[in-house]
Amino acid sequence: MNWKLIFQLSVFGLIMAFATISLVPERAEPLFWIVIFVFCAIVIARAAPGKYFLHGFCVSLINCVWITAAHIYFYDSYAAHHADMVNMYRGIHPRRMMLVYGPAFGVAFGLVLGLFAFVASKLTNKKQAEA
Repeated sequence: MNWKLIFQLSVFGLIMAFATISLVPERAEPLFWIVIFVFCAIVIARAAPGKYFLHGFCVSLINCVWITAAHIYFYDSYAAHHADMVNMYRGIHPRRMMLVYGPAFGVAFGLVLGLFAFVASKLTNKKQAEA
């Protein structure tokens, strides 16, 4: 496992954690994540020593720590720009729900990024074999 690579790629999650608080609109966020996932998958496929899926999964787990922490700490600003998310938390303290949902989303998106990294490793290996 290349933990330095995993931590470096998780910085995109840290950047998005702060960007999604007030800069990136809720509707544009998935586009940003797709670009980040594709980039991370390509970097993992080229730089990881193997276990591509696990590298991608770990990047997303660290991302969920960054994002959950930032959204909980800056909840008032986050809530002001994400009305749909606030409505999801009706009846339960929103910070507590973020603490529950954050890791759940981290695992779910970890499976997605892991799959992206695995597929990218297969495509990268094919290109290297042809050259």
